[in-house]
Formats: sequence, structure tokens, C-alpha cells
Amino acid sequence: MTNQKQKAFQYVDDHCAEMVSLWKEVVTMEGGPHEKEGINQVAARFKKILDGEGATFRTIEFETAGSMLIGEIGKNHSKPGVIFMGHMDTAIPAGAIAERPFTIENGKAYGPGVLDMKGGIVAALYAIKALKSIGYDSRSIKVLLAGDEEVLHANSNAPEIFMEEAKGYGAAFNMETGFVDDGIVVGRKGVARIRMEIKGIAAHAGNDPENGRSAILEMAHKIIDVQNLTDCKKGIRFNVGVMQGGTTSTAVPDYAKIFIDVRYKEPDDLPEIMKRIEDVGNKIYIEGTATTVTFMDGIKPMKTTEGVKELFEVVKKAYEENGFGTPYAKTVGGGSDSAYTVLAGVPTVCAMGVKGGRNHSPEEYAIVESLFERAKLLVACVLKLDNI
Repeated sequence: MTNQKQKAFQYVDDHCAEMVSLWKEVVTMEGGPHEKEGINQVAARFKKILDGEGATFRTIEFETAGSMLIGEIGKNHSKPGVIFMGHMDTAIPAGAIAERPFTIENGKAYGPGVLDMKGGIVAALYAIKALKSIGYDSRSIKVLLAGDEEVLHANSNAPEIFMEEAKGYGAAFNMETGFVDDGIVVGRKGVARIRMEIKGIAAHAGNDPENGRSAILEMAHKIIDVQNLTDCKKGIRFNVGVMQGGTTSTAVPDYAKIFIDVRYKEPDDLPEIMKRIEDVGNKIYIEGTATTVTFMDGIKPMKTTEGVKELFEVVKKAYEENGFGTPYAKTVGGGSDSAYTVLAGVPTVCAMGVKGGRNHSPEEYAIVESLFERAKLLVACVLKLDNI
């Protein structure tokens, strides 16, 4: 087995330039949160790579979201298969590539989505190619790539697809952003996005203020109420991140709205979270105003199950045995699709992608050497699963 592993590692070493070339190619494709055509172009490029490895495919298309790519190599194995998963869209709006093209400086790669998470997907694809190069066929390998994760699947049913496709598999590796301190994510908070709107009564601020009902003033009270819902003991945090309202300073505003971000640990907490926000909405400070609360979208929490813990130990051993460092189990506040494979009963580890920092910002970077290291790590993990 060690000899086979070294041959697979050598495959990665022999294809480093090719990996970087593919990385650059897909980063250069527009994959912003609303760039359906560009995301589908990325999907087509990844499909071509997998097609060369004999994968069977299904592409699920959505009217207003990037496609979801499902590929599978090998079937009818006695051992449960493994999943490599991720998302092809980025959080960076269109046009950023022209301003910040893919570049490498001092061992770091820069560009929109270079870290989150096109580099991780490239690493996974070359782990598959390396495994195929040594004739690996102990388990089927399924690739699940979403096209709209950065907008929390607002325009698709990707969460249901993840859960359905993952059923019966033995392990899942999410190629999300890797951490420079070697943290491997075993738990994530869920995310809920909620809109609160207030309608008031417009009036001239100088001549007729007594007949106005300020939507902004009503909202000001409710922003404080929403923020005060935070429950640190239960790991639930509320954040009013956007406020909009009014048209001119000379008028009593008749409309205001806020967008609320909620992070929570337990999937079953969401109904109570919604009730608390609705209670805030139902409380009236300024008579004559009316409030509406709307759940927009979200991602469920990734639970740290016993299976997740056991898979982390596999990753940890593979990490240490191959000189990649000493990883530790990490729980974070950001959501990911790992939640859905865990809900499907599949042990899952997250943040297995290239290492770097500053994702979702103009300074986003990835450590180039980690592209090759993570491909090898995946190879080592899959081979180690066969020995436990």
C-alpha cells in the first residue's frame, strides 16, 4: 500500500504545472454569485476532466442558478464510497477578474475564488486522477459540486440533492477553504437570512410631522431588540447587517427594511429563532406602523457526530504519517454544504481545500504548495479508509 501511495504522490508531483494551469483557467472564468453562464462554464471544464477518468455524469440545471455537477467513478463496490464535494461559484461579483487576475507572488496565488474554492476542487480532481493512475477501485468516488452555495442555494434545491446523493456513502470530504494553522472543520453553525420590513406613513417633516409615522424610528427600536436576542450560551447570534429606508431628509419615512443574519448550532433551533424575530416584529413602538418578517434562505448547521469525529482521526493520521503537520479539529461559525452530507448520515470533514486567507475579499490568497499537499492528503485518506 505504501508503494501505491508513493506512486500516487509521484503522479501529483509530475502534474504540478498542469494543476496550476487548470487552477488559473477556472479562476479566470467569471463565477460570481449571480453569474450563471460563468458557473456553468466552470462546470463544463470540470466535467471534461472527470470524463477523462471514466466518470458517469448528471448535470442538474436551474432557471436562475448555476448548475450542479454530479459525477461518479465506479459502482457496485462492497465498501461504501467516498464523496468529494464543493461549490463552483464565488462570493466575488462579476468584473473582479479584470481588476485582479490570477497571479502568483512569493508562493501565494491571488484572484477571485482562488481560495474559496476553486483551488480545493482542482486538488480533489487531481487526487482522483492520482488514484486512478494506480488502479484504485476499492470504492466508488462521487463528486458533488454545487453552483450557488455563496447565495445559500436561494434559487435551487441543492441541499435536498446533496442529501439524496450522499445516502449510503462512507465518507465525505468538503474542499472548502483550508486553514493555514492546519485546522480541519468538524462542525459549523447554520446560517439563516431574514428580512424585516416596516411600513409607516409619509409626511412633510416641517409642515405636517404629526401626521407621519416614521418607519425608520420604528426600525431603530427593533434593531436593538433583534441584536439583544443573541444567546451566547446556546451559540445563537443575531446580526443586523443592512438597513435601508427613507427617500429624503425632509420627509417622515414611510418604509424601512433590515436584513438579519443568524448563526446557530442546532438544526432544531430554527423555528424558535423565527418565533423570536416575529415577536419583535409584532411589538409596536410607533402606532400606525406595521412590520413583516420573511425568512429568505439559509444553510443548516453541520453537526459534529461520532462518525465525523472518527473520520477526523483518519485525516489526522494521514496528515501526520505523511509529514503534512499536525491538524486539529475546528468548529467555525460559517456554514457549508457539509451540513447536508452529515444530515444524510455520512461522516464528513470540511475545509479540506487549499490553505490561505482573506476569502470573500480583494486580498484573497491561497498557498500554492498546499494545492499539491491537499491532493496528496486526499489520496492518503482514501487509501487509509481501506485499512480500518
